[in-house]
Amino acid sequence: MEEQNEKFMRAAITLAQQGMDGNHGGPFGAVVVKDNKIIGKGYNQVTSSNDPTAHAEVVAIREACKVLNTFQLEGCTIYTSCEPCPMCLGAIYWARPDRVVYGATKEDAAGAQFDDQFIYDELEIELEKRQIKFENLMRDEARVVFEAWNEKEDKKEY
Repeated sequence: MEEQNEKFMRAAITLAQQGMDGNHGGPFGAVVVKDNKIIGKGYNQVTSSNDPTAHAEVVAIREACKVLNTFQLEGCTIYTSCEPCPMCLGAIYWARPDRVVYGATKEDAAGAQFDDQFIYDELEIELEKRQIKFENLMRDEARVVFEAWNEKEDKKEY
């Protein structure tokens, strides 16, 4: 098992290097594995695609979900070259893999100028005091859609 883990982690690290060398984005790579087979892979493509959500884990999750034709990754393991940032952590929890294995830590990433601590700090602050202004508008009208969802008989639960 250890040998398999190292093989897949090495694949994630190799993707991180390839993406960085190709100037696609930061030095991050990830693979999604099911039944000892890579079904999704990705490297950071934020700067090359002008997409702030194109992190390695998100790219790999999207690819794996297409391969499996599902929006959840039960039975899968995500190997990522670095401990996931808050956005990727959220995507991982929504995708529901069985396990995440990471290489470098968030402290290692911070040492390379990829410091996500400010996001963790913002989550602890009241909405009104955050660096980005959040404003609640038309809540009653927006809630109507949730009421319709609750009544929808043919919805696909997730």
